[in-house]
Amino acid sequence: MKRTVGEIMSPINATVGADATLRQAARRMSEYKTGAALVMDAALPGPGIVTERDILRALAEGADPDDALVGDYMHSKLVVADPSWSLAAAAKEMTRFHIRHIVVFDGPELVGIMSMRDVIAELGLREESAEASVSG
Repeated sequence: MKRTVGEIMSPINATVGADATLRQAARRMSEYKTGAALVMDAALPGPGIVTERDILRALAEGADPDDALVGDYMHSKLVVADPSWSLAAAAKEMTRFHIRHIVVFDGPELVGIMSMRDVIAELGLREESAEASVSG
């Protein structure tokens, strides 16, 4: 059975505003054990995303995590998927754009986020299931 993005995506939990500091974003990501936070801000035309890579890059450039703002390091051009997409289609897009998170929209509605970790976990579960079938 082929699973879809909608079946393995995570709900939107880690969110920050564009005016949050990098430290606040890192704390929120740590709290939800995720490598990305969605940036939700009424002043923006739509959601953005800030990732652990973005925070690492900012720190490597000398940014102060208590002063640097998410809005200066976030991405506003999101790579998005539909919940009906296959995992292979979503993984292909993630690979094509060199990203680890893809935002999921059902029409105009933001419904979730899927990480490369989710894809790998699903492939691992399939592998374990296939091995159990062979040995059982």
